[in-house]
Amino acid sequence: MSTTNTARSDLTVDAGATSLLRFATAGSVDDGKSTLVGRLLHDSKSVLADQLEAVEHASRNRGQEAPDLALLTDGLRAEREQGITIDVAYRYFATPRRRFILADTPGHVQYTRNMVTGASTAELAVVLVDARNGVVEQTRRHAAVAALLRVPHVVLAVNKMDLVDYQESVFAAIAEEFTAYAGSLGVPEITAIPISALAGDNVVTPSSTMDWYGGPTVLEHLETVPVVADPSDDPARFPVQYVIRPQTAEHPDYRGYAGQIASGVLRVGDAVTVLPSGRTSTVEGIDALGRSVDVAWAPQSVTLRLADDLDVSRGDLIAPTAAAPSVTQDVEATVCHVADRPLTVGQRVLLKHTTRTVKAIVKEIPSRLTLDDLSQHPAPGELAANDIGRIVVRTAAPLALDAYAESRRTGSFLLIDPADGTTLTAGMAGTAFAEATADTAPQGAADDEGWDF
Repeated sequence: MSTTNTARSDLTVDAGATSLLRFATAGSVDDGKSTLVGRLLHDSKSVLADQLEAVEHASRNRGQEAPDLALLTDGLRAEREQGITIDVAYRYFATPRRRFILADTPGHVQYTRNMVTGASTAELAVVLVDARNGVVEQTRRHAAVAALLRVPHVVLAVNKMDLVDYQESVFAAIAEEFTAYAGSLGVPEITAIPISALAGDNVVTPSSTMDWYGGPTVLEHLETVPVVADPSDDPARFPVQYVIRPQTAEHPDYRGYAGQIASGVLRVGDAVTVLPSGRTSTVEGIDALGRSVDVAWAPQSVTLRLADDLDVSRGDLIAPTAAAPSVTQDVEATVCHVADRPLTVGQRVLLKHTTRTVKAIVKEIPSRLTLDDLSQHPAPGELAANDIGRIVVRTAAPLALDAYAESRRTGSFLLIDPADGTTLTAGMAGTAFAEATADTAPQGAADDEGWDF
């Protein structure tokens, strides 16, 4: 058996043994997101006794006979008082079949940025719809955000079916409308499930009142949706986080480059390029968990040793020579502005991409996306909080970016306020242009003290 085939077999076995699903919930105000999450945690036996006791006590104080399961996720005092979700609430739970990281995101339009935060690393998004109201503006907004963030799986949970007498026709109409809309945005997979989070129908256990529905419950779908991909399918990307040089008597010449593999597979003997310098070498060794290995894959944290003594530092990207990303100083991207202060043309920022942070200037804001009808508002001049738009950024030093559609890890970046370190904008790289060649110093890259580049 060849080394390549053995490695691929090992990858598959390991991935299946550590199955983890990251998913986010979204929906309009009062659609019942927090109740759904609370029901999911409660019915899957993922709530500690003291937590449940605290919820029951708080519910009695509010005059409710049954425990309000929404209180399991609405942790902020303002959330409990107003009965809404404001911040992203992360919950960790597990079943015998899979581990989960859940991001419960707000439904208000002014908290769209919070959904972007929660869904940015999600492999699945649960979009709730009130069966009485159907698909509304905020539903379309959440579907658009999920499509922009390239979330591969979307679940439409049609909630409060008990308030429409569990009518199949109501569910079918909503599912058809949403599927058509989300499909037009490019969402690859949509699963519609009729539920009642309050009563527990089709959340963890099948509903006895909706015998016309033969699909999975929410939990069953979460446990079985395929999310483990073969890392061999993606080109390898290794952002260098730290250079290890112990310089001890035992290891006088050791030089290793530590970090987490962002995508793909690296093997001893692979020809690689260090970006942005463009210098080439070969992987001489891979150290993982204190021992040498022949192969490593995403998302393992390892130390690479190269055959040549190159100038490699934090922020550099090591990639296969045959599949290296483009290097550029001009970044065109779709962004979601998350800060309260607007993003303006000419603004000086820091751009953080993987482990590399460089100075940058916002050169253009060509358009702002109107999520209501997906139209483009040209040349808005600025992006306010929660706005999604297109920008062009010029960086002081070259970056090795992938398109976000090809790699969510190495195609994403943050814009940061250089004055106080506040995160301003979350970006998803689009088509890069004005590429820099490996043997040509990008114009203005040496002027790192000022901002004229």
